[in-house]
Amino acid sequence: MRQPFLHDAEVVLAAPAQVWSRADGSFSAPIDGLYVSDVRVLSGLAVEVEGTGVEHVRTDRRSAREVAFTGLLRGLDGAGADPRVRLDRVREVAADGMRETITVRSGRDVPIDVAVSVRLVADLADMPLVKSGGVGATAAFALADGTATWGADAVRATLSTDGFVAAVEDGALVLRLAARVAPRGTATASWRVRAEDSAAVVAAPPAPVRLGAAPTGDPTLDEWTERALGDLEALELVLPGGEGDVFLAAGAPWFLTLFGRDSIWAARMLLPLDTELARGTLRVLARTQGTTTDEATGERPGGIVHELRRGENALGDGSVLPPRYYGTIDATPLWILLLHDAWRAGLPDREVVALLPALRAALGWLADGVPEDGFLTYHDPTGRGLANQGWKDSGDSVQWQDGRLAEGPIALCEVQAYAHEAALAAVVLLRAFGDEAEAARWRDWAAALKARFRGAFWVEDGEGGHPAIALDAQGRAVDSLTSNIGHLLGTGILDADDERRVAALLVDPRLDSGLGLRTLATDAAGYWPLSYHGGSVWTHDTAIAVHGLLRAGFPEEARRLASGLLDASRAFAARMPELHGGDAAADGSPVPYPAACRPQAWSAAAAVVVRDAVAGGSAREERIPAPSRSTRAAG
Repeated sequence: MRQPFLHDAEVVLAAPAQVWSRADGSFSAPIDGLYVSDVRVLSGLAVEVEGTGVEHVRTDRRSAREVAFTGLLRGLDGAGADPRVRLDRVREVAADGMRETITVRSGRDVPIDVAVSVRLVADLADMPLVKSGGVGATAAFALADGTATWGADAVRATLSTDGFVAAVEDGALVLRLAARVAPRGTATASWRVRAEDSAAVVAAPPAPVRLGAAPTGDPTLDEWTERALGDLEALELVLPGGEGDVFLAAGAPWFLTLFGRDSIWAARMLLPLDTELARGTLRVLARTQGTTTDEATGERPGGIVHELRRGENALGDGSVLPPRYYGTIDATPLWILLLHDAWRAGLPDREVVALLPALRAALGWLADGVPEDGFLTYHDPTGRGLANQGWKDSGDSVQWQDGRLAEGPIALCEVQAYAHEAALAAVVLLRAFGDEAEAARWRDWAAALKARFRGAFWVEDGEGGHPAIALDAQGRAVDSLTSNIGHLLGTGILDADDERRVAALLVDPRLDSGLGLRTLATDAAGYWPLSYHGGSVWTHDTAIAVHGLLRAGFPEEARRLASGLLDASRAFAARMPELHGGDAAADGSPVPYPAACRPQAWSAAAAVVVRDAVAGGSAREERIPAPSRSTRAAG
């Protein structure tokens, strides 16, 4: 069994619900179905009309939550060449399910009789099973007074109809509409599914955060921005029984839940538009912050959670992640950075004060994780967790120039940069809120980390060198040239000359595909344009580099990378996927990575960063200055 492809599928969503289908609206491929809270409530859907085929001619993507399908019913036509009978289906998704309205429209001048049937099947498979290519057992429908019910364990679903007659036939639920359509008339019926999951760990927000941005005058950029903001609103979630704090799910279909790193990055990119999502993300992650040490879950006191699930998450490589998993090396320093950046963007002091205990706990995690003479590393001691715990978390993401895999524990370059900048951010926050002594400690901690970094991570190559992607278990600099170096810019961990070198490398054709930044340079032995982390282009990764270039004072390089993403957005109908192929722009339009999620929160939020670079603005978040002993924090 293999992970289903997604590139040719239609999706509408209102988290925690999502619907995947073919272009004609049917459920027939491995990914297809209605999911609520990571359970597939419907797995099969087929619409037929007696006496004719349904010939699909249009898919109208109206919004993140609504899509319409149009098919022609030429078997019910008269003798003329013009198609005069059509079937329109409007699909709307809500947080608890979906509604579909079916309308037969006739342009004929005589009445016609139509018989429409909708055949539905349910397998109640959980998302990890679907991701592995599996299917669940067919669920049994119960029918009473025209209402169908089904479910298993914590999941219960109900289907009601308006205009259809329901029956259970051969294990399927069949809805039938028999109608006489008047000359130039219509016949309409609808059905709706609602589902509940008592084991759900996420829920729809009672008060969604609305996002908006002023037009830039660039049609492509404005189209991407509008689509992205609509998708982001559809990805909003809260924790059940919580305080209504809204955060962004990482993405559909596999990651429609809380992901520490993804939710933080998306909220951080959106700060020029909104601080409410940052507030909710900070508060939710503070409430789920680690309090103990547990090897099985990766939890350490003060650590920020990696992901939250309704059950164990079995991965295809044999890893099995627990429902609450902390195996991330970067979410904790990134949380500190989001707190600082949100405060600078306008988060009220009282909100920051309430989060200071979580800040100190996160700093404790950071201090415990970095030896006085070393770096922040990761290693999974259980053999069941993630082997790589940075954002490039696939098993082959950290490799040498010759293609060999690096052996852990691993110290990633960008993680040291996050830690350095987080320490500087802590200095600013601690001083602003009255803790000079602790601020001085973190000032010195950041300076020591920076002093160690270059000597350990810089790879000399005779052409000026570059930062290594990581240090391996022996402390050797893993020498491949990767997009990770873009995350260093603006963090203060590099000096000006090294930033200049990194900026030049980011627009080198080995890394810059013309449609975004490749994850691995083309001259590496392991490069392949459709390798998940070894040559593909990730939208958010490029956007982070763009933002770093702006902060470090390289607007032309930032504009070049941002323009590549903008060109790619045209090929993806303004909905940028999780990643796409790293083929050069000169070779044609971007090749879809067929298993890429979409919408993906940080890919959508990247539109805000691209606006800043392309439309000629300046980065909202400025570089955090390395504080001197006499520097006072500026609010």
